[in-house]
Amino acid sequence: MGKSPAESILSGELMVLARLLTQVENGSPAGRLTLDELFPHTGKAHLVGVTGAPGTGKSSLVNQIALQYRKPVSANPKRVAIVAVDPSSPFTGGAVLGDRVRMRDLAGDPGVFIRSMASRGSLGGLAQATAAMVQAFDAAGFDVILIETVGAGQTEVDIARLAHTTLVVESPGMGDEIQAIKAGILEIADILVINKADLPGVENAELALRGMLGLSHPVEKVFRHHGQAMDLPASEPANSSVWVPPIQRTIATDGTGVGELVASIDQHAQHLRHSGDWIRRDRARLEGELEALLTETLVAQFRLSVPDVHYEEVVNQLVQRTLSPWEAVKVLLNGEA
Repeated sequence: MGKSPAESILSGELMVLARLLTQVENGSPAGRLTLDELFPHTGKAHLVGVTGAPGTGKSSLVNQIALQYRKPVSANPKRVAIVAVDPSSPFTGGAVLGDRVRMRDLAGDPGVFIRSMASRGSLGGLAQATAAMVQAFDAAGFDVILIETVGAGQTEVDIARLAHTTLVVESPGMGDEIQAIKAGILEIADILVINKADLPGVENAELALRGMLGLSHPVEKVFRHHGQAMDLPASEPANSSVWVPPIQRTIATDGTGVGELVASIDQHAQHLRHSGDWIRRDRARLEGELEALLTETLVAQFRLSVPDVHYEEVVNQLVQRTLSPWEAVKVLLNGEA
């Protein structure tokens, strides 16, 4: 008897892993069954989210981070997976495969696996599919999983919440510091990166970001981080167990500062483990995934129980303003005409 897909993935067969990723993105039942088998083998990888406004050089930076982890400076370089969440093509619904460019640097390395995903206009479905892909890579034995998002809006904030460590990438002279505040993205930053640090205005960008970090007490930031309340005694010194996001300058085109950035990423992982925050973030992430799946499943089941004619009638009353949304929910749940 041959091996199951899960057994093949656990034994390192990358072609089987690639097929699973396609099944996951398509939401196939076979993919879900394989993920169920793999789930007990997850929980080991360091998940790193990389987000920021378009034009800040995130893709090049992710490429350099992967190269840094693969440098044979130790006897055991880390295996790296990259999930690149790309915008959908309005014509085909497929991903814009910008990662093919970066593959020239990483091509031929069996310790690096790159996968693009199309957003397809569905935030909830995208976040769930991304989480499922991350689990597959985790079970397959990848040590670091980089989750690269397209821009700096709410979609990216939600996807970045999948990560243990979130990098927010800015660049000088783009006014992105103000945009970051509007998007609420600084609240999820564990490390702030000023990429393209060879451009004019890098000092002003760093000063602006330091000022923004200073607007909120570090303890308050940690309490809000990833939407999760943390139990930090009020009497505890502020610097004893609170991570203050460092600001790292990089030039992704030539790798300047990337070694220091990777050191900060590893330092943050150590901080999470020593403070117990690693377990708390894992719990919050999995609880969020469970709630999203519950919502999707319950809504789907409910829609099956309501005749289409009745549902359309309620929607029409909403449009005509004869029912409010809350009243419409009551009507549907109570089965009223």
